[in-house]
Amino acid sequence: MVPELNEWSTSRLLTTAARIVEHSWNEKLLSIGITHAGLTTLGVLEREGTVTGVRLAQLVHVQAQTVGRTLDRLEKRGLVTRLRNSADRRSQRITITAAGVSAIEQAKNIEHELMADDGLASQELRDGLATVINELGPKKD
Repeated sequence: MVPELNEWSTSRLLTTAARIVEHSWNEKLLSIGITHAGLTTLGVLEREGTVTGVRLAQLVHVQAQTVGRTLDRLEKRGLVTRLRNSADRRSQRITITAAGVSAIEQAKNIEHELMADDGLASQELRDGLATVINELGPKKD
């Protein structure tokens, strides 16, 4: 362990760890042609079904422009489809494809390999992270 880590605040440890995990994820996810942001987006679509771009951005907790760039990459790879909403031509209906579902399955294997070492998937760590998300994250009405 790096000695000065003992002097870091919890928030600095958490944000640094998150960046390192995301970087490691992205390196490994390149083998299936997606990024961590793309995987998060696919996961939401798999769970929620067809949604609008605005709703997807809310569910992923990013700005609409950010999710738009992610969707561009996913659509080029055939992992999602975007159709104009017939009720509102300004909005799109986004759906995960069979290839997108397959990418999620491949990513689950990558995640298992990445997080299986050194107790990174421990329930204690998961519980602590869930507490941070629940306490500091957006509140559901």
